[in-house]
Amino acid sequence: MPLQYPLSAIVPSQADDRDDMTLALVLTTISPEVGGVLVRGEKGTAKSTTVRALASVLPPIEVVAGDRFSSRPGDTSPDGDWPLDAETETRPARLVELPVGATEDRVLGSLHLSKVLADGVAEYEPGLLARAHRGLLYVDEVNLLHDHLVDLLLDAAAMGRSTVERDGVSVAHAARFVLVGTMNPEEGELRPQLLDRFGLTVEIAAPRDPKLRAEVVRRRLAFDADPDTFVEAYADAERALTDRIAAARKLLPEVDLTDAVLTKVAEVCAAFEVDGMRADIVTTRTAVAHAAWNGRTTVTRADIRQAALLALPHRRRRNPFDAPGLDEDLLDAVLGDEEPEPEPPLPPEPEGEGDGEGDSEGEGLDTPPRSSGATRPPSEGDGADRPPKEDDQGLDTPPRSSGATRPAMVAAAADPYKVRRFEVSGTGAGESGKRSRALTSNGRRAGVDPTGQGGLHLVETIRAAAPHQLVRGRTGGRLRFEHADLRTARREGREANLVLFCVDASGSMAARKRMEQVKTAILSLLLDAYQRRDKVGLVTFRGDGAEVALPPTHSVDIAARRLAELPAGGRTPLAEGLLTAAEVLRVEAVRDPRRRPLLIVITDGRATHGADAVARSRQAAQWIAEHRTTAVVVDCEQGPMRMGLAGSLAQAMQATHLPIADVSASALTSLAHAA
Repeated sequence: MPLQYPLSAIVPSQADDRDDMTLALVLTTISPEVGGVLVRGEKGTAKSTTVRALASVLPPIEVVAGDRFSSRPGDTSPDGDWPLDAETETRPARLVELPVGATEDRVLGSLHLSKVLADGVAEYEPGLLARAHRGLLYVDEVNLLHDHLVDLLLDAAAMGRSTVERDGVSVAHAARFVLVGTMNPEEGELRPQLLDRFGLTVEIAAPRDPKLRAEVVRRRLAFDADPDTFVEAYADAERALTDRIAAARKLLPEVDLTDAVLTKVAEVCAAFEVDGMRADIVTTRTAVAHAAWNGRTTVTRADIRQAALLALPHRRRRNPFDAPGLDEDLLDAVLGDEEPEPEPPLPPEPEGEGDGEGDSEGEGLDTPPRSSGATRPPSEGDGADRPPKEDDQGLDTPPRSSGATRPAMVAAAADPYKVRRFEVSGTGAGESGKRSRALTSNGRRAGVDPTGQGGLHLVETIRAAAPHQLVRGRTGGRLRFEHADLRTARREGREANLVLFCVDASGSMAARKRMEQVKTAILSLLLDAYQRRDKVGLVTFRGDGAEVALPPTHSVDIAARRLAELPAGGRTPLAEGLLTAAEVLRVEAVRDPRRRPLLIVITDGRATHGADAVARSRQAAQWIAEHRTTAVVVDCEQGPMRMGLAGSLAQAMQATHLPIADVSASALTSLAHAA
């Protein structure tokens, strides 16, 4: 087995960094009930290296010899009820890696198919959750994993058990593991419901200090040149980490959790307006683990502060456009300067009034909460969501020669709304999502596929083989199968698509109210694309040309930021915008042929740049129609005098024509009610 890079050799991102990633991983191994760790960071920041290095410093575990579920003596597993004197063996804690393409039966486990067909024995074959019990389960690029698998993993991590009810098998086994997921936010976000289920989250970035960057390269080159010598140099530090983790686990039950600590944690969670009670529970468990990690049996203000920094930032995000992070000034104000007070001794009971049992439940109820000095919620106007100032525009955008007589303006979007669903016509076969109809691996069963491309349909396979058993010489015993008998289930579900926005940012769109309406509609459509797991791209055109403001990506929050910075003004190069969008679609069809596109053109239909602007725009629209691209033209033309150019454009593109006011789902509902 190849040597792993030592955990103690990883360089922190800053000279005074508290190494939040390593700390979060260690705390959740001390107390797995914390609920796992999600590590967010740009590519090349040693996320995977750190997780794999953690497994080598975990204390070894004692398991029942021969048990497939890593049980302790005295535990019950599907392999048997193990007595306390059962024979045991010691082995290292496992690091189980879950690939993004894993199927549900490999995660949960299923029937041992070969034994079923050969011997007629219904035996359960454990999955990855059983293998990860009492160890680490690592999912790289967890944001690309199917949502139902992420939900399944988080359920098992929270409950500590996995229950399998499928294929005629009913099995429950312990699945107490540390779940670690890593992701690059540029490739898309987790849904807020799944994000909240991770106990802790950390944001990491590559160091900017040249000296630290040089040290990272120096250590990596030394490890690659001579792994044995490099690992031996850090052996003492690795053993010290292992001993400290083991000591913290032993000390954890002895940490005193007082009412004062619980009240302070509740004050912090209430001040940051987090949803539900999971934040309070996770923050408390993390603070207790942090105290044990530092060798203390009392929880201090520093423990609560560190726990809040790890447990709360991702729980404040209401949608993918919210910036992650925590206001540390507000956190310090809520925590105050005083340490949580220890429990006061109980007053002596008067004679004849009982033994005092049962009075402790009301203890602390009459104690007024301490003044934290900060009762206001985090400010919504701290600058993260404010519209850009006029003076800030153009810092990152090269000036365009637009021919406009007035400077470009930037309008802010209003709050997004629920939009009507647009989908690609026909039936696709792309990645699982929630937009267009498609043949998928996890949808409803809609028939039988004899080609053998999907999951095995056992009943139909047996039915196909049954009429031929006498011809094949079967007189008893097991069935005889041939390749021609194979049948697979044809399942229909929903797929994710590429949603490409082609946005008119010319002078005719530059009226502040109109551009605000346009940006709000796009922001609403982006939120819808995020919920349906689509890739999104953004093409804008103004002045004398068009540009790809955002190449197709899963990260809709980046698209939202580019949209917020979008200026408007100048002439309308409509043909250039359509041709640029068509080129993006052509390249993406080569790069990802299974993902079908949906083109959304947002314009008032006017073409004012270049000779024969209208004719060239019509030619570009017809080219898109010839390639059978599903398209929607959102008509932004307003006022009593309308030219209807966007409608003509939609007709040439064979696209759906939709006034911008009808983008919302409420407008669609109103039309249906009126009809």
